[in-house]
Amino acid sequence: HAVTVYERDDRPGGLLIYGIPDFKMDKGTVGRRVGLMEAEGVKFVCKINVGTDITMDRLRRDFDAIVITIGACAAREVPVAGRDLQGVHLAMTYLPQQTHENFGDNVGDQIFREQKIDANGKHVIIIGGGDTAADCLGTALRQGAKSIRQFDINPRPPTEYNPNTPWPNWQVVLRTSAAHEEGERLYGDQLRDWSIFTRQFVDDGTGKVRALQAVRIDSKKDAAGTRHMTELPGSEFEIPCDLALIAIGFSGPERAGPIEQLGLQLDKRGAIAVDQNYQTAIPGVFAAGDARRGQSLVVWAISEGRQAARCCDEFLMGHSDLPRIDLL
Repeated sequence: HAVTVYERDDRPGGLLIYGIPDFKMDKGTVGRRVGLMEAEGVKFVCKINVGTDITMDRLRRDFDAIVITIGACAAREVPVAGRDLQGVHLAMTYLPQQTHENFGDNVGDQIFREQKIDANGKHVIIIGGGDTAADCLGTALRQGAKSIRQFDINPRPPTEYNPNTPWPNWQVVLRTSAAHEEGERLYGDQLRDWSIFTRQFVDDGTGKVRALQAVRIDSKKDAAGTRHMTELPGSEFEIPCDLALIAIGFSGPERAGPIEQLGLQLDKRGAIAVDQNYQTAIPGVFAAGDARRGQSLVVWAISEGRQAARCCDEFLMGHSDLPRIDLL
């Protein structure tokens, strides 16, 4: 089959390029793989935002099958007062800028239509406890932040086995990344803190953030698994903050674009609904990866891409010689 990949960024590779910092993953690894695919005949067309620069109707006219692998890029927000202040940013606005700079790109109005987000000499607060928060931490360290604190709304997890998440569930235990080890050498064991609820970002009077107001909480789950949070009296505090980075995960694929234009059905997680063959309710339109299963690991994206390709091949040819692995 003749395969064309449309990519809205200026380079192919998705989050492996612009979501994972260079200190965790050398971009040459991704570039080598993309080069192999190009040598096999895959055509990459970058700087094309499907749904805006080209419509789904046009793609359906021009191609025999479509596979939607747009990820789960709709970020979760912190809906509190001061969220719109200068200096309060989503992690996935912050991290790609540093990668662009490492590539030698002109980071500024031309790319982002805003000034570069730089942690140098600033008091940095990172909200979130996952891998993306750790990536923000490592990047802020390398930019020369004056201080860094990472706040997680969840309780501090145990360092060993967690009976609340038995196998085969993903074990919720305390994980320390290389970025945390680096940060703790500079800022001590106060770098991370748990059970912290953000109340508001404080204005310095000119529209810029100067502090974060928060409170400690007690978090418990009832018999149905619903979590209830209670603020602890007298635990309110304010901490200097020149740069706040929100890294609390994603809520599924972005609705604008392919999903809205095709009227695709979503499942209860907000991901694109497909059948056992990775096909949506529209014949010839498939979905895979984070767009289908929600935000997850790259190994899942690779596996799902291969399985969706087999299903797409079968749809086009009536059969497929590619191996089938039922992982849905």
